[in-house]
Formats: sequence, C-alpha cells, structure tokens
Amino acid sequence: MTIPVSHLVFDCADTGAMTAFWGALLDMKTTEDDGEWAELEPLGEGGPVLSFQKVPEGKTVKNRLHLDLRVADVAAAEERARALGATLADEPWANRPEHDFRVWRDPEGNEFCFVRAG
Repeated sequence: MTIPVSHLVFDCADTGAMTAFWGALLDMKTTEDDGEWAELEPLGEGGPVLSFQKVPEGKTVKNRLHLDLRVADVAAAEERARALGATLADEPWANRPEHDFRVWRDPEGNEFCFVRAG
C-alpha cells in the first residue's frame, strides 16, 4: 500500500506572512488563506502542498523537520531570502565552509537549508 504525502504543514502565528514569504521564495502562488489555514500551490505535478496552520503558541525549539532547497547559486538564494525576511541560523554546527548547505530561518524562525546543487 502506498500512502502519498498530501501536505507539509507549518504551525505559525500569521498565515498571510508565511504564505507571502514562502510563496515569494519558492515562486509559488497562495491558493487558500482564511487566516487560520493557508496553502501554496502543490510542489510540482501531484506533489504535496505547503500549508500553514495558525496556532497560539510560538516556536521555541529547533524544528524536527525542515525543507532542504537545492539551488545552483547559494549566494543569490541567500540574498533573496534575506530580502524577504529570513535570517541566517547561528547554530555552531551550521554554515561551515566545508558543508554543502547553509541553514536559514524563515520570518517565524522555522529552519530551512539552501543546499548547493551539483
């Protein structure tokens, strides 16, 4: 039996801000946002949907799940993310020159990585 993943859901305080950030970063359109639940268009043909669910509590610890975003030009991706409100993560294990990835946080603090394509 195959069980497909239909949604990847982020808990958040502001669904509009999150869809604005992730939609702009990934060049994806918001398809739904009622202030409590929001969605971006599917990640590719038949792919899961990035969804955002309003919750009362804020983020307090590192995510147990995060997105890795494969990019050809890490510097350009980082510039775009920073302009949209992301911040570079400061964990001691992250962002070392020998790594092929850089860890960032979206405007609500959720970690994600830019991974060098290749």
